[in-house]
Amino acid sequence: MRQSSSSTAPVAATAGYAERLGLPWWAWPAGLAVAGLLAAELWMGASGVRAWLPFVLLLPAAAATLWWLGRIRVTVQGGELRVDDARLPVRFVADAVPLDAAGRREVLGVGSDPLAFVVQRPWVGGAVQVVLDDPADPTPFWVVSTRHPVQLATALLAARDAG
Repeated sequence: MRQSSSSTAPVAATAGYAERLGLPWWAWPAGLAVAGLLAAELWMGASGVRAWLPFVLLLPAAAATLWWLGRIRVTVQGGELRVDDARLPVRFVADAVPLDAAGRREVLGVGSDPLAFVVQRPWVGGAVQVVLDDPADPTPFWVVSTRHPVQLATALLAARDAG
């Protein structure tokens, strides 16, 4: 069972795990509506270049920003956890703890470790805390947002045990 690359569901067995942390569908119309309203405010009935320039600049800028916010990919493949352009060899994974929204809030709260590596998306409820066992690295753990925390933690531990 292989999912498409734009899907938010995990990819099955042989590939390990893959997910894209895209924006929810409602963020696109909301973001474009805000850009349209701002462009209309700048236009304010003017003629000439001021009539169309705000729309030509702001609407594509809003679309590019929305795309950029949803570009992060999380994969467990080839003996590595990849989060965007960061890579962690699974041999350094001591444990992987699935977190719900409350657990993520606790781990990233007031008492969190400032050396932790965090890739957090507020529109994604779950996360995984990846505890590291690398004496050469001062980073104690990673916290990675995911819509499927149990599957990601299972894939990480399975990849570590297989390696």
